This record gives sequence, C-alpha cells and structure tokens, in this order.
Amino acid sequence: MFVRSLLALSLSCIISGTVFAASTVEQPLHPKVVRSTDLVQDPIDPLAVDASTKSSNTVNYKPVTAARNASAASSPAAASAPVAVSAPDSASITAQEEKDLNQASATLQRLESTEDKQADTGAAPSSAPAAKTAASSKTAQAPAKVTWTLDSLNNADWYENIGRGQFPVYARAQVMLNNTHASPGAIDGTSGMNTLKALSSFQQMNGLKATGELTKETWDALLAKQNKPAYVEYTLTEDDLKGPYAASIPHDYAQQAKMKGLYYVRVTEMLGEKFHMDEDFLKKLNPKATFKKAGEKIIVANVRNDLPEDIHLIIAHKGARQLYLFNSRNQMIASFPATIGSSDTPSPAGTYKVVGVARNPWYSYSPSNFVQGNNLKPLSLPPGPNGPVGNIWIGLSKKSFGIHGTPNPSAISKTASHGCIRLTNWDANDLGNKVRSGVTVRFLE
Repeated sequence: MFVRSLLALSLSCIISGTVFAASTVEQPLHPKVVRSTDLVQDPIDPLAVDASTKSSNTVNYKPVTAARNASAASSPAAASAPVAVSAPDSASITAQEEKDLNQASATLQRLESTEDKQADTGAAPSSAPAAKTAASSKTAQAPAKVTWTLDSLNNADWYENIGRGQFPVYARAQVMLNNTHASPGAIDGTSGMNTLKALSSFQQMNGLKATGELTKETWDALLAKQNKPAYVEYTLTEDDLKGPYAASIPHDYAQQAKMKGLYYVRVTEMLGEKFHMDEDFLKKLNPKATFKKAGEKIIVANVRNDLPEDIHLIIAHKGARQLYLFNSRNQMIASFPATIGSSDTPSPAGTYKVVGVARNPWYSYSPSNFVQGNNLKPLSLPPGPNGPVGNIWIGLSKKSFGIHGTPNPSAISKTASHGCIRLTNWDANDLGNKVRSGVTVRFLE
C-alpha cells in the first residue's frame, strides 16, 4: 500500500491511537435535521434533504439544516417535507468512470513505486553543516538557533540535512503545501507523516519524483507557486472574542444534548481552525499574546480556503490514510490527510456516490447503533464544530457513511474511525463547498 513502509515505522503510535477514549474516535454517524414533532428516529437516515429542491435535470440536492441558535438547540428547526436520500448500498458507475478509477488507481500505484522507502522527511544527523547545492551557487546554512518571528517564518529557506523536528522551514513549507491543495492537516511546523504525504501529493501533481522528501527541487517548485507571504499579522476583533463559546464540552452525550451548541471552548481553538493551525503551534508563535483583547496582533498562517471547481473523482486510500481528488481529465488536483476506518470497524469497500452536503448538522445518537457510556435512549446533539461530525457532513450513497469534520483536527490520520472518512473541519468544508452530488467516491486498500 501507499507509504506502507513509512506507515509501519509509526505502527506503535497508530495502534495506541486506536485505543484512546471515545471522544477521539468517531462512532457510526447519522446526522440529519430532526423535526420537533419527531425528535429522533431509529434507524436514522444519514442525510435529510428537501424534496422541493430535487428536479429531473439535477442531482445536486440541497440539504435541510437546522438554524444554529439557542432556540434551535431546544427545538430543532422543522423541515419542509424532509425526505431521506434513497440510494443503493453500492452505486453503479459508467464505463468511463470505471476507466477513470483504473487510471487513478494506477497513479497511486506509481506514487508507491516511485517513493523512496528509505527517505524520511528531514531525517538527518542532529547537526546540519553548511552545504553547497547543485541548484544554487550560494551556501545553504542551517540556522544556528530556531526563532519564531514573522521574518524568520517568511524568510525560511531550504538547506540540506534539515533534521527531524519543528523548524521554520517546515512551517513555511506546510503553508505553501496547503495553498497548493496538498493539505498537511493541522499546520504545526514539524516533519511528520502528514507532511510527507502532502509533499508526495504535491510532487505527483507537479510532475516531480514522488518521494515525500523536501528536496531542493520540491522547495523551488513550491516557491514558484506562491504569490503571498506564508505568515501574516492578524488583529483580533470583537467578533473573535464574543464567540459563542462553551465553557467545556462534556464527554457524556446526554450532557452534550442539553447544550445550546457544541461551540469552540477557547479563542485559540477557534483561531487554530480559522487559520488551519495546530492550537499549540499558534500559541508557540505568539508567546506574549493573551488572546483576550480586541486589537491584539498575532502571527497566523496565510492559508487558502478554496479548491478547484472540477472535482470528478474522490479516492479514499485506506493504506495511505489520504483522500485524493481528481478532475475530469484524471489529474490529481488535491489531497487531504484522513482518518478512514480501522481494523475493527473498517470502511466499506467499493464505489459510491456523493448524495448531498449538510452544514452544521444535528447529530442523532441511537443506542441501536452503538452505546456511549450509560446512554440507552436516543439523543439529539446540537450543531457545532466540537460535535462528533464537526460542522459538516458530506453524505454518501452507502447508508450511514459519509465524509465529515472532527472536533480533534490535530489527530487526523493518527487515530481510528468507525468507518467514515474524517477530515479536519477546514478541509471538509473546503470539499463541501465544491463537491457536487453524483461525484464518485472509491475506497481503495
């Protein structure tokens, strides 16, 4: 499988991630808008849509979503004649789509075959001596001491033998990868598996040897595609501070069901998601910030929030723990790190279709699917970024399966799920903004 050897190096960490508390591992999901007269159903359909939006000449269903406010929390918004998407477990595909899948599969196999199995991103001796590169006449010198200023981040340059760890050069590379649609997940300035996978995807999309290594050639290709600084100064606003925020998110679903919303709990948590950053890394870049005053200036990643329009095919690669997007010309156009099932609760095999998108969905818990704690009765959990599916659900034609967000972005591709495809909230929202009903989703081993 793609990056099999490299994933094996982290096997002990991956296994330990699968046995953490249920708050970091998703359960089978059934988000839908629930009518106040019929609060919960069992079994619950994976996605509710408005029948009035369907027509004979379109398959782009418009999902019904609940109003995200205090009144909606206690009495979910009623849907106008909501109906469930009806689709077979395995969607049929055309001969052309089958050809596209075969070509995409071959592309991923090429990624595996060309990847340097001995290369680790930034793996090198602890000291990084000066080196003369073939591509440059100047000496590339490793910084003697790491500093985390706006200048050091935006002027970080490639050098040989970078080393494994957290350095400005990785922080800059991660933003550049994000902005070229090869998502590294939560930007944290470190070398690591999600960075390797993002580098491999960028290399594949740009005709470079797909090694996952931050080579000089890869660095120069990243620089050539940038037209803005990687990090900028951001001024906190009153809106940033007023939220709404929750005091805490209890683990117990029964307690969550009583809340007005599963909101962010900290300003830094909200800002981390807004700028695609690991929360601890955000704090590291701003050690003197209080995050409590409007007008306070902080350093943040200067990230994109869009994707190409032509999403024709989605491949969920279980071995790589990656989601790959291809256009109608069978070119890879984007990738995201993803949590895709586990050995105990695997994702489905085969080919399905996107059937709709629900934003800020209510999460309907049913003990007939799984039992959380001592909760033996159905519950309806309010919307919010800290909900079990994050703040977006992209439904698939396989009942109860979908692509969705997460309340734990820094754990993406490092833990296990219960079969669905879990992305960071920002990557899931980027995808939800552009994907259309009818797009093919293929699960590969």
